[in-house]
Amino acid sequence: MKTIHVVAAIIEKDGRVLATQRGYGDFKGGWEFPGGKVEPGETEEQALVREIHEELDARIVVDRHLCTVDYDYETFHLHMSCYLCSLAEEHIDLIEHTQARWLDAATIDSVDWLPADISVVEALKDQVL
Repeated sequence: MKTIHVVAAIIEKDGRVLATQRGYGDFKGGWEFPGGKVEPGETEEQALVREIHEELDARIVVDRHLCTVDYDYETFHLHMSCYLCSLAEEHIDLIEHTQARWLDAATIDSVDWLPADISVVEALKDQVL
């Protein structure tokens, strides 16, 4: 089974985290933490900064590693490194997503998370929210 190495940004602001709804692909409509594939020669942090700029036209500061999730989807294995981040500026533009929501401890379960992201939500409940 093919392994895909991705990074995800858990962008924090005022006790809330940013969730985005996919606007494309097999998982269109599902909610996730934004991010994407790590390209050859990139560090995870570099990939995260690049992906968030491409997906949200936003600049972030990568603060610290939160967790790593390994999840088997039907056609591939996902290896996802998740980092707590903050916005370097307030600007966000949804380029590849249809919606975004800021969620706190009371609302974190209000969206339909993609399967791999459910583990990240649990880590957030234990460590952050």
